[in-house]
Amino acid sequence: MDFLSVHSPDMLPGKRSLPPLQGAIEAPHGTTIVAASFPGGVVLAGDRRATMGNMIAQRDIEKVFPADEYSAVGIAGTAGLAVEMVKLFQLELEHFEKVEGATLSLEGKANRLSTMIRSNLAMAMQGLAVVPLFAGYDVDREKGRIFSYDVTGGRSEEVGYAATGSGSIFARGSMKKLYRDDLTEQQTLTLVVQALYDAADDDSATGGPDVARRIYPIVTVITDEGFRRLTDVESAEVARAVLERRMQEPDGPRAALL
Repeated sequence: MDFLSVHSPDMLPGKRSLPPLQGAIEAPHGTTIVAASFPGGVVLAGDRRATMGNMIAQRDIEKVFPADEYSAVGIAGTAGLAVEMVKLFQLELEHFEKVEGATLSLEGKANRLSTMIRSNLAMAMQGLAVVPLFAGYDVDREKGRIFSYDVTGGRSEEVGYAATGSGSIFARGSMKKLYRDDLTEQQTLTLVVQALYDAADDDSATGGPDVARRIYPIVTVITDEGFRRLTDVESAEVARAVLERRMQEPDGPRAALL
């Protein structure tokens, strides 16, 4: 990033100038990303739909990526710019580790991602925003942590759970009523899939589990053993369990009134 900013600043995502145009830019957008922590780590998950205006641009887009061994990024916003930003972020973390001989702290990673988002502000003001969710296992504090961002690069650490993207308001509401700080890993996996289902139920830009096409949410777990993405079989198993429960209770599980 530093090298490009000196020698070819026009190649950076936030430095590109857009040609004159009429109306809004139509580009594929990624939507809902959710995260929840549990005593042994953190879970980060995302649906698979990308939209372009009122059209479904892609049904099986990948929105959750490993940043390094102990962290991951879930992307929401303009898909092309977001994926490019994640690749640069992965490269910077790898470069830092090779040069310094040690990994950057989780706090440092979150701060660096904030700077990269801020560099995209000019594009965001033209409708090409990138708003990721960052989660990882803090080896120093021995717990999972979640960081959310706004389009200006403003960073906030979330307690317990978080969501971003067009369906985030529904996903957050779902997790708000179901989350507990003593959930097991398996319960947390079910929680995030329930939240994504609720988001898809009320937000047209969020895709639910697609049984016919065998397309299920991308679900990742980060613990002291590192980053792990659930296999398609594991993700399908969690999603099908949620779907079977929804056949009996379409609105999902009920939280206790008192």
